[in-house]
Amino acid sequence: MTNFTRGQKGKLADLGCTGVFPVRLNMNAAGLDIDITCFGLDAHDQLSDDRYMVFFNQKSCPGDAVVLELGAGSARFMTDLARLPESIHKLVFAASISGEGTMRQLANSSMCLGNVEFALTGADFQDEKAVIVGELYRRDGQWRFAAVGQGFSGGLSALLKHFGGTEVAPVAAPALAPKPVSLSKITLEKRGDKISLEKNTGGGFGRIRVNLNWNQSPQGGAPEKTGFLNKLMNKQSVNGRIDLDLACMFQMVDGTPGGVQALGNSWGSFTQAPFIHLEGDDRSGSNAGGENIFINGDQFQHIKRLVIFTFIYEGAANWAATDGVVVIEVPGRAPVEVRLDQGSNASMCAIAMIENIAGNLQVTKLVEYFAHSAGKSAHEQLSDRFGFGLRFKKGSKD
Repeated sequence: MTNFTRGQKGKLADLGCTGVFPVRLNMNAAGLDIDITCFGLDAHDQLSDDRYMVFFNQKSCPGDAVVLELGAGSARFMTDLARLPESIHKLVFAASISGEGTMRQLANSSMCLGNVEFALTGADFQDEKAVIVGELYRRDGQWRFAAVGQGFSGGLSALLKHFGGTEVAPVAAPALAPKPVSLSKITLEKRGDKISLEKNTGGGFGRIRVNLNWNQSPQGGAPEKTGFLNKLMNKQSVNGRIDLDLACMFQMVDGTPGGVQALGNSWGSFTQAPFIHLEGDDRSGSNAGGENIFINGDQFQHIKRLVIFTFIYEGAANWAATDGVVVIEVPGRAPVEVRLDQGSNASMCAIAMIENIAGNLQVTKLVEYFAHSAGKSAHEQLSDRFGFGLRFKKGSKD
């Protein structure tokens, strides 16, 4: 391994970086919430196309030239420079702090690629909230690496502005237009996408809310506040009503499995095991707040995992028409969004897995569908698929 110092440069071909290679950033700062980002810049060092900003809310750029995998305080960018368009001249890798703290608190950290390591610590900085760690850039027809280590006074939003990007609220955009950059939430785009959240300094995660709702984007005019269930195909069941339920299956650390759902009046409990509670049952879809499951994050050490799912209790579903969305809100963190974006006529959708991984809360997008088949209900198939080992009997909410 060759150690680079600040300002040192080298050709990627000489550093063992050819074809597809990883760029790894490890930012060691206990108690700080650090975002790691790659900016794809044009010849004027500007983010002229927001699709080439790769970060927690947009984990890849067009053509998968850069694909992000996140860990606790770390990031791996799988990089294939041959897939970048000619308009992208530089990839800038940066780290920024969300909330309190400065880069002065940084412990032994590094950026690694090929046979090179660039080390940095808080001793290299003052009270900056961000740092431009390193760059990959084109020169004379070749790609090169520069160890930068330059402190930056603002956080991620200021970095975005510095590179000519604009922070905007999520909006519907034409299919061929660059996707707007939103720093306000985390969207798990593909099945298997994950995000890991560290517990608060004082321990625990607080009151976690899992919300099922609709996200309608009408063409022009004010947003229409229609119910989530009314967006199903034909907008009604044979008896004029569709009833969709939010639910979960869980497993405690001691191995005890169970379920929380309106069916069978299994509402759970927030203050006692399983520390998971379903609030109400919206049968009409007219409640603007949707349906909610609350998880006692201060007792999260007792929970091993849970699968959040939803199913049609009455009526026929066309999931492709729902534009449904589940948002997982952890106090003090950006909301995690999972969209029900795969079509199916099955009655049940496993939306997301929430797991206790060494005390951290990990969310994984599932969006898998289940239907009654071969004598097994959708509930039984979901239980078998994820190894909960539950038994079921016919139930009712009446």
